[in-house]
Amino acid sequence: MEITIHRPGDLTSALRGAWHRAMDESPEYANPFLAPEFTIGVGRHRGGTRVAVLREGGEPVGFLPYERGPFGTGRAIGLGLSDCQGLVHRPGVTWDAGELLRACGLSIFEFDHLVQEQRPFAPYVTGTFASPVIDVKPGDGDYAQWLRGAYPGLAKTTLKKERRLGRDIGEVRFVFDERDPQALRTLMRWKSAQYRRTGRMDRFSRPWIVDLVDHLFHVREEHFTGVLSVLYAGDRPVAAHFGPRSSTVLAAWFTAYDPELHYYSPGLMMHLRTAEAAARHGVTLVDLGRGDKEYKDWLKTRELRVCEGFAARPHPVALAQRLWRRPVRGLRNTVLAHPRLREPADRLLKTVGHLRTQDRTADAASPTGGPRSD
Repeated sequence: MEITIHRPGDLTSALRGAWHRAMDESPEYANPFLAPEFTIGVGRHRGGTRVAVLREGGEPVGFLPYERGPFGTGRAIGLGLSDCQGLVHRPGVTWDAGELLRACGLSIFEFDHLVQEQRPFAPYVTGTFASPVIDVKPGDGDYAQWLRGAYPGLAKTTLKKERRLGRDIGEVRFVFDERDPQALRTLMRWKSAQYRRTGRMDRFSRPWIVDLVDHLFHVREEHFTGVLSVLYAGDRPVAAHFGPRSSTVLAAWFTAYDPELHYYSPGLMMHLRTAEAAARHGVTLVDLGRGDKEYKDWLKTRELRVCEGFAARPHPVALAQRLWRRPVRGLRNTVLAHPRLREPADRLLKTVGHLRTQDRTADAASPTGGPRSD
């Protein structure tokens, strides 16, 4: 096995084509987060982004995108953003994890959404988690007919709320592939406010993530297209979703709605509308991503399994990284896995978010526009 290391922007069209063929030949690698276009996008904003290309007989047969940090620490591409990670390879290809890490110049490689089929990484997995998905197919009629057939338990209430929304605000319409950049800005603003309101880290406070999403919005390729979907009431945006799609898989990534209209359940409307429209556009699977959320339990048809862990070579840096990171992940997973812990933690985060929002409002209202003196 020959392994060479490349910057994402230096990948030739032949290498990108070989990567795409590997995705096509194995359904588990059809996720758009595993496409070279996602790695190239991250590489525009993250200086340590690299791709290991595995060759057999001179032919490229495998691709591992990763981010290299100080002292040989490594992480899966887009760790914290990507909902699917792994070494994309042609069927039957095997590799040695230690040899791969040495070729990449890594002492440790951290992952949190690794596809389960990555057997050489299996000894390094510290946890396996459910990742809900929706198997979708086009309906025979309109959206309402599809909804009644696919989700009879949700259809009556959801359609009733849509009719009410139409009467109160304006005629409800849905655009699966909205190309207006202002609509994307609206989604980011809503999502940023939601992060703050719920006490979560605001991803859109990081300029590189905003720039990455802007870039991916304009990518339109067979194996990767940035899809912005928007639900309108009249001319008013009510909810929106942005996520990448491959030829067959749509990844649910950023969904948000106008908080003033929360009583219409616009987030659920958005997910249902997106799933129905995606099926009509050739998608067969909507990946909802790892995580326990009530709406995912309502919508999922089955679950995939994803893994987290640390592939490592015997090295002091690898030991230190694992000792630092593993307890943090373990504590988070323990809280998320137990409702008696998760619910109080969620309430605490929302309280923190409420206090932050109050502080921002007070700062904006102060005569100087700066921090209060009290």
